[in-house]
Amino acid sequence: MRAFSDRFARWFQKVLPSPFTIAVVLTAVAMVLAFAFGEETSVSSTVLNWEKGLWNKGLLVFAFQMMLMLVLGHVLALSTPAERLISFITSRILSSGAKAAASVAFFTMLTGLFNWGFGLIFGAILARKVGEEAARRNISINYPLIGAAGYTGLLVWHGGLSGSSLIKVAEDGHLASLMEGAMSTAEIAQLPASIGLSETVFSPMNLVASLIILLVIPAFFYLSGKGEGQKLRMDSGEERNQNEAESKGAERLDTGRGVAMLTGLLFIGVAIYKPFTYESPGALLWINPNWINLLLFGLALVFHGSVVKFLSALNHGILGASGILVQFPLYFGIMGVITGSGLIDVFSELMVISSNETTYPIFTFFSAAVVNVFVPSGGGQWAVQGAIIIKAASELNIPLSKCILALAYGDQVTNMLQPFWALPLLGITGLKAKEILPYTLIAMMLAILVFVMVLLIF
Repeated sequence: MRAFSDRFARWFQKVLPSPFTIAVVLTAVAMVLAFAFGEETSVSSTVLNWEKGLWNKGLLVFAFQMMLMLVLGHVLALSTPAERLISFITSRILSSGAKAAASVAFFTMLTGLFNWGFGLIFGAILARKVGEEAARRNISINYPLIGAAGYTGLLVWHGGLSGSSLIKVAEDGHLASLMEGAMSTAEIAQLPASIGLSETVFSPMNLVASLIILLVIPAFFYLSGKGEGQKLRMDSGEERNQNEAESKGAERLDTGRGVAMLTGLLFIGVAIYKPFTYESPGALLWINPNWINLLLFGLALVFHGSVVKFLSALNHGILGASGILVQFPLYFGIMGVITGSGLIDVFSELMVISSNETTYPIFTFFSAAVVNVFVPSGGGQWAVQGAIIIKAASELNIPLSKCILALAYGDQVTNMLQPFWALPLLGITGLKAKEILPYTLIAMMLAILVFVMVLLIF
């Protein structure tokens, strides 16, 4: 297996360039398909459709929401309460390598269901701390296995509270905005104004799928951890506790607790009050990207306790959002080409002809899994695939929530073979992609079985 993972890692590096280059290539492919099969075949119309999608105001708001969600989740994971929680967990799970691997996977997935940025960094730091504690106590563990377990938050994130497609369709009017130009006015009028999290994240199907994954994946890591490990030599990764110079004058506003705590509590207070402004709070329509960012913003400020500490963590967290900043507009441009050229009708008709009520969600799942390899972003993937899926599901009369969840499952499952989002974890743990791939690939195969089974049953 290790030899296979080495070859796979080398093949992946040779075949796939950077995600930005892939986005450019996909743009060219979309334009070629528009010329070949679309209704509009002129260069000018195709370029204008692309430019219209590139600066789509609603989708640009979406991009900013996703960037903020990733950054704030990352900042939250770097807070003192999060570090204390990690230390508490680490001190209690290292009785054996098997228990440590299973526990890291469980807690990483649990935090990933809350927020994917938080889960990614939390899992990476937890895996690192387990390695450091094992080295300190002279305990043998399979450190690559622990590192792989710390990446499993990306295996469940899109079915959780920060799932890009799930929280976006919960926004009032998003579906109508997404399908503008892809459906007639009469067809758009038949779409729901929004699809709340009660129908997606907290639906019986998704709760069952998440529960099974939370049992199956830690069990796999537990069994894998029963093999022989090795003793580690690791330096402590503590880089904090920097000595701050004595603050003077207005600097005390940055270093003191007052501004951060009051502002953070304001954010949290508004987030708590928000559900009471809805007529039917039980539908969970108040949980949308803005509400989640409101809560994350408040928690991050309160947990860090001062503006200067919050901004210091922000400098670390914002690096991970750079890809979203420059790649998302290109994905929006692709959507503009697909919608404006009429390709969306071609794709949806092909799906309708080749699928039925049972097979379409499965087809959506596997197509999303493949697309995620080339578009390693749930938000970007929703921008590219969302309109096609909604149109075909409407024509086949399949519940939209089930098809959106099928896309979410497919998007998240191939994160286990796509090393793009593993980069922060690899940097924190000091591991290489080829070292964790043998375990993440098996976790991916197990997850595929679970998700396909759930989609067939429900």
